[in-house]
Amino acid sequence: MLYRSLAKPLLFKMDPEQAHHLIIGGLSGMGSIRPVPSGLRVMYGVRETEDLAVDMFGCHFPTPVGLAAGLDKNGQAVTGFSSIGFGFMEVGTVTPLAQPGNEQPRLFRLPPDEALVNRMGFNNLGAEAMAGELARLKERRIPVAVNIGKNKATPNEEAHLDYAKCIRALYEYADLFVVNISSPNTPDLRNLQHGNELKELLAAVMSEMETQHAKAGGSVKSVLVKIAPDVNDQELEYMVSTIADSGVAGIIATNTTINREGLSHQHAKETGGLSGKPLRDRSTEIIRRIYRQTEGKLPIIGSGGIFTSEDAYEKIKAGASLVEIYTALIYEGPEVNRRIHAGLRELLRKDGYRHISEAVGAEHA
Repeated sequence: MLYRSLAKPLLFKMDPEQAHHLIIGGLSGMGSIRPVPSGLRVMYGVRETEDLAVDMFGCHFPTPVGLAAGLDKNGQAVTGFSSIGFGFMEVGTVTPLAQPGNEQPRLFRLPPDEALVNRMGFNNLGAEAMAGELARLKERRIPVAVNIGKNKATPNEEAHLDYAKCIRALYEYADLFVVNISSPNTPDLRNLQHGNELKELLAAVMSEMETQHAKAGGSVKSVLVKIAPDVNDQELEYMVSTIADSGVAGIIATNTTINREGLSHQHAKETGGLSGKPLRDRSTEIIRRIYRQTEGKLPIIGSGGIFTSEDAYEKIKAGASLVEIYTALIYEGPEVNRRIHAGLRELLRKDGYRHISEAVGAEHA
């Protein structure tokens, strides 16, 4: 209740991007003060339980609820976010070179809809800067997925070079990689989801991963692809087939949407990607279709509109093995992780499941 009664009213009086920087700066600074992460874990941490811990993608996820990309763009607050109940997190999207992103204002709240619109445009300090941040981590309590993209100035025919550069700079520090081809805020980026471009891009990504693994040794690191919800059935079928054939380890479904149907707030007219509750049903439907097409053989991370344990469980039964939140953290605060975790355990018990894996894709049985 501390967040809802004290922090949220203050943060929501601020410009959304200023509030964002305040949170990231605070978590980054507090994470370097030794007693603070322990205190955060006492206040907001989630105790690992056997029924919800997941081993997948060569990683151990102490809980199935992670933080989606976009909040910690430069990997500056990993210790802080690792201490408030997440089972994993994405950092980024990062590009090879630093870039300022789109002009401000570029982040908007839609409180009646419990949603956000952003057109940030991959603003970040670049891959080398992120590598420096991750290298400074003294411990890593949860898996960190590095979400990679291309610079705005890079044409699509050279996009594979940017993704490869990110992998080279960050291979040592990532537990897994996420290929972002689905943000609506970089011109023409979503075109990489379609046609031969997707096949060639993923071939280049997997080739670079093999090269880096040969140099570094150790266990193979997984690659996932984050896809958009704004595709028709034929486009989705082709996309999933191409991803499955590429050797990629899984899909994150989904990124933000450009759809504005049913929204009531004035900020609905702002261009950019919409996240939050209005995205929930569409992202779940995408998960359902991916699971059905792949017969459950390609792991899915469900993302989009998760605010409650019921929201998360619906995506799990549709086919997601893990889930991510973003907008719920802004509206509900860090307490949301404990609520979702406790609720998921109760839902599993009610349905007679001993482990979350038994519920994955259950609606298709």
